[in-house]
Order: sequence, then structure tokens, then C-alpha cells
Amino acid sequence: MTTPIVSAALGLIEFAPIIAKWLSGNKAEKFAAKVVDIAKIVTKSSSVDEAIRALGGNCRFVSDFQKEIIQLDAELEISLLEDRQNARNRDIEFLRAGYANRRADLMVLSAALGLVMCLFSLAFYSDVLPGEAVGIISTIAGIFGSCLKDAYSFEFGSSRGSKAKDSTVASVLEKLRGG
Repeated sequence: MTTPIVSAALGLIEFAPIIAKWLSGNKAEKFAAKVVDIAKIVTKSSSVDEAIRALGGNCRFVSDFQKEIIQLDAELEISLLEDRQNARNRDIEFLRAGYANRRADLMVLSAALGLVMCLFSLAFYSDVLPGEAVGIISTIAGIFGSCLKDAYSFEFGSSRGSKAKDSTVASVLEKLRGG
């Protein structure tokens, strides 16, 4: 069930489609409130309906709204990068202090074991399992594979394309800050 603020933000997607990626999960209301506030500030409106009408009739408002949304997206990307770097630095400090990150090791081992068990089940029992069970096990195997991919990305860094995107986001954000 969507909350009224999320529904209001959904009405703004036509002006900045990137909003859609923020309107799911446990932070949807927080991001929806930010998006609605941006729309109301840009259009000098008191309600989201008034802001949507103003955006629909004024290209300058749309341009300003999109610029603010792009800046918010850049800030979110930077905060995610900083968070990941902080986690990497924490792991480095653990190793320097002579400790092992057992929690991370257990998570990776569990994901690998789960993937192997799913693949084993599919390899040896797919002929006796109903199609629905094969589909579910395949989906679970995909989730475990995704967990392993994330662990490798965290441990060994981003792909070249992702690094290029990260540096582009950082330079755009620096320009927006006036640097």
C-alpha cells in the first residue's frame, strides 16, 4: 500500500523519471517527501497538486525541478560511495588490529553454500521436482549468486564502468557545489 506522500511523488515521475528508483523500499517515504518538497519549492506552490499543474505548464519549472533532482541523485550516489568506503576502511582497521571479520566471512560462506545447494538440487532432483519448485530454487540460486557478486564488488572494487560513473558523479557534484 502506498502512502499519500509516495503517491504524490509518483505524480512527479513524468517530469523526472529517476524518481521511480527511490520510491520503493523502507526509505520510500523519506525520498518521496524530499521530491515533493523540491517540487513545491521550485514552483513556489503550497500543495503537490498545485506543483504538478505548475510543472505541466512551465518549461522553466521543469528544468529547475530536474536540476534539483539530478543534484539530489548525485548527493545520494556520493553518500553510497562514502558509506562503502567507510565499510572498507573498517575492514582494513580490523585486519591491522589483528582481528578477522568473521561476520563477513560467514556471510560469504553462507551465500556460497546456499548457491551450491541450490545448484545441487537442480542438477540431481529437477526431474522429480514440480516446475514451480524448480523455478523457486532457480530464483533462490540467483539471489545467492547476487550476494556473492556484491561481496566480490565490495572486496575488489567497482567495475571500470562503475568507476567512470563514480568519478563523473563526483565531478558534477563538485561543479554544483561551486567548485
